[in-house]
Amino acid sequence: DILTYVVWKISGLPATRVIGSGCNLDSARFRYLIGEKLGVHPTSCHGWIIGEHGDSSVPLWSGVNVAGVALKTLDPKLGTDSDKEQWKNVHKQVVESAYEIIKLKGYTSWAIGLSVTDLVGSILKNLRRVHPVSTIVKGLYGIKEEIFLSIPCVLGRNGVSDIVKINLNSEEEALFKKSADTLWNVQKDLIF
Repeated sequence: DILTYVVWKISGLPATRVIGSGCNLDSARFRYLIGEKLGVHPTSCHGWIIGEHGDSSVPLWSGVNVAGVALKTLDPKLGTDSDKEQWKNVHKQVVESAYEIIKLKGYTSWAIGLSVTDLVGSILKNLRRVHPVSTIVKGLYGIKEEIFLSIPCVLGRNGVSDIVKINLNSEEEALFKKSADTLWNVQKDLIF
């Protein structure tokens, strides 16, 4: 996310044309693991990870659904500490998966390569699919700084054509702001 900001500053391109892979891979892993837990194919599972890629990423439990059925309506405690089914572990697995691959192989390459291929396909073919990519979020969800974080965006031939403004619940918004603060604490000292 910080590198996306750096490229934007150095390139002089419009922010909509500078896109980081962000949480695209995290969201794909999230949907896969939700499907695995429910015994449903991942393409039937919908859910997003937003914010900074990695440890401070934010799972949007309020929007997780299968075939349009919001899992929060079935279990209001979904993804919380009092969730008996421990859905929080799904997000934990998403975050830890890259560390596990690095521990075993020494690097990651295939998954991020496939994720970037997915993003490039959406851009080159002007598919206008929604991806959680790193884009400038100043002015969204109370963010005042010029930082790049992952939020669902419509991608097409000109890059980010639209931002999907998801209604976050208060906990999700607080976690998103915390993710922004984490990033800003590193980025604020960069000089251009």
